[in-house]
Amino acid sequence: MAKYPKIPGATVRRLSNYLKCLEDLETKNEKVASSALLATICNVNAAQVRKDFAYFGEFGIRGMGYNIKELEYHIKEILGVNREWRIAVIGIGNMGSALLVYKDFLKQNYRIVAAFDIDPVKVIGQISEKMGKPVEILPMERLKEVIETRDVEIGIITAPPQEAQKVADLLVGANIKGILNFSPAPVRAMDPVKVRNVFFTSALDNLVYYLTN
Repeated sequence: MAKYPKIPGATVRRLSNYLKCLEDLETKNEKVASSALLATICNVNAAQVRKDFAYFGEFGIRGMGYNIKELEYHIKEILGVNREWRIAVIGIGNMGSALLVYKDFLKQNYRIVAAFDIDPVKVIGQISEKMGKPVEILPMERLKEVIETRDVEIGIITAPPQEAQKVADLLVGANIKGILNFSPAPVRAMDPVKVRNVFFTSALDNLVYYLTN
C-alpha cells in the first residue's frame, strides 16, 4: 500500500487516530471531512494530515476534502484491520483478566480466542464469576497445539516479568506472527516475528516530561 519503503512509526500511530476520528464523524452522519477538520479533531495540523496520507497515495479531492467512508476503507486496508485477527492472552493475572472481562474495548476485528495460565484452576472460577458465564482458561502445556488449531496470529503477554521472555519463546515456537508484551520486562524475538513492548510507566514518564517542561 505504501508509496515509500519506510513509513515513520509516528505516521502509523496517527493513522489509527485518524481512523477513530473518522468513525466518530460517521456516527454523526458526516459524509466529508477536510484535512483541517481532521487536524482539529485529532490534535495535529492540517499539513501533517496531508503528509501522512501522501505516504500511501492520493486521497480526497482538492478543495472538497475526503469522503469519510472511502478514507476509512483505505486506512483499514493500510493498517491491516480490514479483517479479523485472532489473539491469545497468556498470563491471567490482573491485566490478563481485565482483557478477558472487558474485551469489548477491543475493535471488532480483534478477537480473543484463547487464554492461558500456569495455574488455570486457580483463576478460572474468578474469571467466570466476573464474566457471569463459564470461561476456558488453558494450561501452558497446550499453548502450541491450541495456537496452531485455532489459527492464532497474535499473542498478548500479561505474565509476570520473570516469565515474560519464556512465554515469548514458547509463542515463537508455536509459530506466532506477532507479540504484544504488557509485562514490565522487555521481550525479544527473531524475525519474522514482530514484537511490541508496551510499558505503562514509559508513557507516564513521557507525559510527565511535557508537564514539567
